[in-house]
Amino acid sequence: MNKLLPVLATTLIFCGRVFSQSCTPQGNQTSYGTNHSWRGYVYHNPDFTSYAGYITVGNPVDASFDQNFGGDDVNFATNGCAVQTSTFSVRYKLNKNFAAGGYLFTVGGDDGFRLSLDGGATWVINRWFDQGYTTETYVTYLSGSYNLVLEYYENQGGNRISFSVASNCMGSEDPTEYGTNDQWRGYVYDGTNFNLFKGTVLKGSPGNISFDEEFGGSNVVYNTSSCATTTETFSVRYRLRKNFPSGNYVFTIGGDDGYRLSLDGGNTWVIDRWFDQSYNTATYSTSLSGYHDLVLEYYENGGDNRISLAVQSNVVLDIRLLAFNAKPVGQEISLNWAISKNSDPRDFVLERSTDGRLFSEIAQIDGSDGLQTANQLAYTFTDKNVFAKKYWYRLRMTDQQLKTTYSNVLLVNTDAKTQGNWQVFPSVVEDGSFTIRSNRNAENPQWALFDLNGRRLRAGQLGRQQAGQVTNIILGKTGLPAGMYVVGIYDNSEAPATFRLILR
Repeated sequence: MNKLLPVLATTLIFCGRVFSQSCTPQGNQTSYGTNHSWRGYVYHNPDFTSYAGYITVGNPVDASFDQNFGGDDVNFATNGCAVQTSTFSVRYKLNKNFAAGGYLFTVGGDDGFRLSLDGGATWVINRWFDQGYTTETYVTYLSGSYNLVLEYYENQGGNRISFSVASNCMGSEDPTEYGTNDQWRGYVYDGTNFNLFKGTVLKGSPGNISFDEEFGGSNVVYNTSSCATTTETFSVRYRLRKNFPSGNYVFTIGGDDGYRLSLDGGNTWVIDRWFDQSYNTATYSTSLSGYHDLVLEYYENGGDNRISLAVQSNVVLDIRLLAFNAKPVGQEISLNWAISKNSDPRDFVLERSTDGRLFSEIAQIDGSDGLQTANQLAYTFTDKNVFAKKYWYRLRMTDQQLKTTYSNVLLVNTDAKTQGNWQVFPSVVEDGSFTIRSNRNAENPQWALFDLNGRRLRAGQLGRQQAGQVTNIILGKTGLPAGMYVVGIYDNSEAPATFRLILR
């Protein structure tokens, strides 16, 4: 037993691995390196546990480094204790001062790696998983002192971590600022998704926000206020804060490739064609009043490039129907519809059909009668002369330029009550005529008009009737006083049907 004491005194087992106790880990694990020289804190395990000691990489003039750890599963020395390179981790720290400008960071690793510029609070590069040697880049604008943290772990196999940083020309302006006085501020980026900010261009002029830009050609140098870019793959975000006099406006945007327009600072897109395409245009019509934050975004993904914007004001806008609904309410049918608030309607004609093919006018509504809300004009109408079981409705809409369009057609099942196999409508007669509808075949039915005292005033033959047949009865100038009357329909095969009618 005593022979084992020296061995127990010089070794300690952690998680099935044996580490020598003849060394003492050096370094406090928190201090940052300076003068471009990283302080790397090395750990026996991939999760920064079992601290071994520190190393330094980089040099007084360049913080870049590329470190292999001597091979797979070998001892790697630190200021302290050696680690086995099959599984380990390193946390590199560096406090570095950056002159104002753009910088390109490139980090590579096998296995996991991640880079932070704020002491580990956030990761601008994050590939924290097992992988063969891979690199990733990050571009940003920096100015002043930053606490850089580069973390790395190895989980069997090859091991390598690399870091480099180089100046990269970038714009220094604030890319969230809006242009004014009808002049757009365009923020230009390398890459199709606003990747690297290069600088600013100005478009438009006082009194005219329209412009048409072709960027000098395909795959050429395009200059900005700060740095140039090439026109093969790039993107631009134009911003303008504009006070619109109250009125109607039509925006026409064209682009090759993707483009989109927002009137609310980029929260929503009123025109959105964000995909590769040849040059084409899209329009949007609206009413505006007061200040709006306009954002026009554009990207080019190889080939020709062009973005254009044109605005027309004080135009008469088409009617844009937002909703059209109809439903039975008791013995009536309630209809309602809404149009966009920027529409300019002259009138609406409500048309009705009993077969879905032949329509007739039942009402005309003035365009100025709509109830205005924040986003729409709303209209209602009640059809009180309901006798058929089914009705089809549609709107004929006319704008101020006398352009006419039609709505979709609505079908309403009324479940109208009938008497026997007959229906009479309308119940209120204003033009000296009414309609009788047969719901079955009938050989020679008759009709008659009575007053409330039962006196027969008018009568006639309907002739042979087919199921669904409609017959119009014209009373003409009756000389009868306005009031209530009774219509009776007589058929030898069933009891008489009677209906009340009001003559006006």
